[in-house]
Amino acid sequence: MMVLQWIKGHPQFLKNPLYIGGDSYSGKTVPIITQEVSEGNEVGREPPMNLKGYILGNPFTDPTYDVNSRIKFAHNMALISDALYESTKTNCKGEYVQVDPSNAPCVENLQEVTQCLQKINSPQILEPICSTMSPKPKGFKWDKNFVGENFLDMPHRYPEPWCRAYNYLFSFIWANDKTVQNALHVREGTIRDWERCNQSFSSSYAHDVRTSLDYHRNLTKKNLRATTTKSEKDDQKTTTV
Repeated sequence: MMVLQWIKGHPQFLKNPLYIGGDSYSGKTVPIITQEVSEGNEVGREPPMNLKGYILGNPFTDPTYDVNSRIKFAHNMALISDALYESTKTNCKGEYVQVDPSNAPCVENLQEVTQCLQKINSPQILEPICSTMSPKPKGFKWDKNFVGENFLDMPHRYPEPWCRAYNYLFSFIWANDKTVQNALHVREGTIRDWERCNQSFSSSYAHDVRTSLDYHRNLTKKNLRATTTKSEKDDQKTTTV
């Protein structure tokens, strides 16, 4: 485990309170890592870590819970009308994921909801939808000429209005810098171009953790602190655990 290896390499931090944290998709992995560290302490794994709890921001927890909660969130934020919300809740009986296709009223209501939300930027409902969620074109090379000659002109080339995703451009430049990779001890030759969301990893795993709810339940039985924050403008991760 990376946390254990890091502590072994930096023993001066061994007595510091340890909180494991993350956001978004880390809502799946942070509870697993926290439980692993806790169980390691219980069985006497060395060195013992001073685990105090875990922190999550806008976490994914369970696909059914997360998606089902979006309808209520959309209503609370006045993105859908009272009448449409009540009709959808009644006809779908609160289930918006595993929908019976023969339930015509429910299907029709969900189509109306989709139509109401289709031009809403789900992660930040008060911000505009970007033309692309990945401002780095696939296969685009961050060569020195681009950075040196064209980087300062980038804001002028983007259409208005501003989109949050454009900020991610800086991460591509930073993470693909050889000096940065050397400082992070990235083994040379293991990556070509760093990607913010590397979809190729999906084929490298044999097991997919669909839900982290059981891990949360297990951790509530331990003497640990758990903090979960939720953005009031995020329509993607709306479940509070």
